[in-house]
Amino acid sequence: MTAGSAAPRPSASGGPASLTPADPMRLSEISGTAIPVEGNDIDTDRIIPARYLKEITFTNMGEYAFYDERFEESGAPKTHSFNDPRYAGASILIVNKNFGCGSSREHAPQAILRSGIRAIVGESFAEIFAGNCTVLGIPTVVLSAEEIGTLMSAVKQNPKLRIRVSLAEKTLTCDGRTLALQVPDTVWKALTEGTWDSTRLMLANLDKVRKTAAKLPYLSGFAGAA
Repeated sequence: MTAGSAAPRPSASGGPASLTPADPMRLSEISGTAIPVEGNDIDTDRIIPARYLKEITFTNMGEYAFYDERFEESGAPKTHSFNDPRYAGASILIVNKNFGCGSSREHAPQAILRSGIRAIVGESFAEIFAGNCTVLGIPTVVLSAEEIGTLMSAVKQNPKLRIRVSLAEKTLTCDGRTLALQVPDTVWKALTEGTWDSTRLMLANLDKVRKTAAKLPYLSGFAGAA
């Protein structure tokens, strides 16, 4: 990153978000400060520019989140909430309508996760983007346009305002007000039961995976196939 004046973002392994209960796979509650990114139809190319898809790993993706929205070609910072020091350390992203539309690049939620974000609250999300977030353990929860507008205004007025996203209760609490969240049942179940990490599930059931694999002809050289 060439623009040294940008506000620091928390690392993927850190940040102020609190996850409960003790099992990190079971996401019951996420709380912390928030950062607003305004605008409808913010696509994945704006979230993570295509030139960064060439990276072999996702390790540095957090540095590139909204990069072209944040910096000039010269590296000089633009006005953007991810460059605003008032929102440094935020763990909840607030967005508008159809966030994550465009190409289905998984680098977009990876960049958001690795910039320190642990939950996204918005008016609506592109389906594939929301699915990619779920398999990373990032809740994408929905409020009405009016509620999002009110929430964004409150956060801009007080960037240190604490927000609590309760998946268990399907509610968002902020400044003494509790709002009902919309969360698809399949997503809610995967996150709260800790089944969103398919790799972890397969490793935990390795014997069953091996037994199933042994029955698949394309994994056994089609031995015995008619």
